[in-house]
Amino acid sequence: MSSGLRRKLTSYGDQGFSLFLRKAFIKAMGYSDDALDRPIVGIANTYSDFNPCHGNVPQLIEAAKRGVMLAGAMPMVFPTISIHESFASPTSMYLRNLMAMETEEMIRAQPMDAVILIGGCDKTLPAQIMAAASSEIPAIFLPTGPMAVGHHKGERLGACTDCRRFWGRFRAGEIDEAEITDVNNKLASSIGTCTVMGTASTMANLTEVMGLCLPRAGSAPAAESERVRLAEETGRVAAGLAANPDAPIVRDILTPAAIRNGLVALQAMGGSTNAVVHLAAITGRLGIRLDMAELDRLGKVIPLLVDLQPSGQHYMEQFHEAGGVQTLLKAVRHEIDGSQQTVHGKTIGEVIDAAPDEPGQTIIRTIEKPLKPIGTIAVLHGNLAPRGAVIKQSAASKDLLQHEGRAVVFDSIEDMTLRIDSDDLDVSADDILVLRNAGPKGAPGMPEAGYLPIPRKLARQGVKDMVRISDARMSGTAFGTIVLHIAPEATAGGPLAIVKTGDRIRLDVKERRIDLAIDQPEFDRRMAELGEISAAKPVRGYAKLYHTRVLQADEGADFDFLQHEELERK
Repeated sequence: MSSGLRRKLTSYGDQGFSLFLRKAFIKAMGYSDDALDRPIVGIANTYSDFNPCHGNVPQLIEAAKRGVMLAGAMPMVFPTISIHESFASPTSMYLRNLMAMETEEMIRAQPMDAVILIGGCDKTLPAQIMAAASSEIPAIFLPTGPMAVGHHKGERLGACTDCRRFWGRFRAGEIDEAEITDVNNKLASSIGTCTVMGTASTMANLTEVMGLCLPRAGSAPAAESERVRLAEETGRVAAGLAANPDAPIVRDILTPAAIRNGLVALQAMGGSTNAVVHLAAITGRLGIRLDMAELDRLGKVIPLLVDLQPSGQHYMEQFHEAGGVQTLLKAVRHEIDGSQQTVHGKTIGEVIDAAPDEPGQTIIRTIEKPLKPIGTIAVLHGNLAPRGAVIKQSAASKDLLQHEGRAVVFDSIEDMTLRIDSDDLDVSADDILVLRNAGPKGAPGMPEAGYLPIPRKLARQGVKDMVRISDARMSGTAFGTIVLHIAPEATAGGPLAIVKTGDRIRLDVKERRIDLAIDQPEFDRRMAELGEISAAKPVRGYAKLYHTRVLQADEGADFDFLQHEELERK
């Protein structure tokens, strides 16, 4: 395989001319022959004015370039799509697959011997890992890091769990317009990703757990110098990968055992339910079916150890100060396969052995003295979820984990928006809110609408939580007794489509069940009468591609043609 500028030559029918022309044009940028004869490390630039989670990317790029050059290779920066959860319509998840495709194709098309992928906001790291898993060159990841906490009236604030908490108080009339504006000014006090254990922090930590980035890179704050030093070291490691023809690629590192290590950490850290969808998409690229039964089993034997919002009280900077991923893995070492290799050369076992001792820290607990006796995520089945659903049990109300209530059904996000705050809505605190047609096809894009707001008239009565179920997702920063990712979704003919307002629904997390409480003949009759679901079918562009080829939540909501050819479809 050719390397450097000789790699992936443009097709002109004359390779000598192709290289001659390539060098002629790149010399217009001022490069010397010596520079152009080095191994090339591509650096993906995901900076965007629409993406404050990536506000430090220019600084990280410069540090990574420095590391590459100090190690004797040539850095080449190239742009890719950048997506931010709050700025992407209808949802950033809708664009995750597009970013994965574009990043994969840019890696494939351009001459690079290794690549550094810099990402932070929710769907960026998943998209980049999906891209790298389908690529043939070594890749190392550089998360952008979590933001600093803010402060309001003597308490710490962190996006975005506190966003939801204060917005709930505002909707309930507990705080006024002036105070919510003041909170809005303080929630995101620096660049970087959400500082709670939301999806961004979860995926950054899992990137470290699974060996795809440097130790401590999963949690180092965005605005601190350590993050910049990690960027330089990432560049140095990438240069070594580029010069080594036998360097491992992502497919070599993400073995079934490495994925399982990720599931162990996910359960122990209070991680986002979104990680389940992303891991399913990533493993699908590798020809591996994500083992949901093992995820659930681990949730029964591995308790919650990390005291971070939304399952606990603290923030990512405290997690990092407590030792971060290394200390967490030390606490669950009995379940970790320490032989798994990493992109930086050490095994995960060696990374754990090097974990710093932080005496007196209480953020990362031990198995013997956990924060909560249950794991983060439970996998549910039942007649409403033939292919499964998930609940973040660590962030749910204990008294609602076994609950039967009357269904109050919303047929779409728009329907919910129009009716949820109406004083005429027939709803009580014991009811179960149902949102459907909000999955991969139905929404489209499976948005974070699963965190249905408490109906305003109940919020004003002091109701803080209700059982809520949907085929949508929710933000990893959210909390409550919420069943998500019901598969198949209603739009794809799943049983959620037959629920009627007034039906009884039974949730039993201990038994891992979510069921519509009607007799079987009635259930079968409704399913038989369901017919084809009427859903808007786009006629052009990415929207048509998405609607036609997107998979269900249990398969990662990836496109069917992007997953590994050996993976059998459900």
